[in-house]
Amino acid sequence: MDQIGKNELPGLFRRLSQTFAEQRTFLIELDGKVGDSDLGITMNKGFNAALDAVAANTTDKIGKTLQLAGMAIAKAAPSTMGTLTATGFMRGGKAIGEASAIGTAEMAAFWTAYRDGVEERGKAKVGNKTLLDVLHPIALSLQESTAAGVALPEAMEAAAQAAAAGLEATKTMVAQHGKAACFPEKSLGLQDAGATVGVLIINTLRAFVAEDNEVTP
Repeated sequence: MDQIGKNELPGLFRRLSQTFAEQRTFLIELDGKVGDSDLGITMNKGFNAALDAVAANTTDKIGKTLQLAGMAIAKAAPSTMGTLTATGFMRGGKAIGEASAIGTAEMAAFWTAYRDGVEERGKAKVGNKTLLDVLHPIALSLQESTAAGVALPEAMEAAAQAAAAGLEATKTMVAQHGKAACFPEKSLGLQDAGATVGVLIINTLRAFVAEDNEVTP
């Protein structure tokens, strides 16, 4: 599809909810290596709540609906990652504003605002082995696709590839934030759990736009 309309949002969030249900155990195990082992539970709860909020909202435009999804995540999953994810969706929804559909330009605005919100809220920088190491390449890729006039399916494919490269790069980094920072030697060589969540989100969006069920962490 070349754009995501209001009527497609419930289906999109149903796909996101399914992704984090399927990846729940994987995220628990990944987070447990240097974290609290609660990431899979947090994301599962958060996106289930977001799906309920989106499905129940039949009147507001896309931007407002995404903000409501973020608010639902914040309420259902008040952890660090839940808060950052909620912030991303709320900032991204605000950036889309009154748009009637999400094309490449709106997707770029969403992810740029998502990145900036997470950076501001989390006080981290690119290279700190966090979610930002995936969000930044996603935002840059979509900005480039917008400037080049690339259609949404191809833009999402490029963004997903950029995210995958960003996630791979986190394996060479040492954690500087959160509980993982207490075990820097253990974090080296591991992909960052938060960045993994970012990849799962962009891959789910890519698959949805392409009408492809494949989602790979």
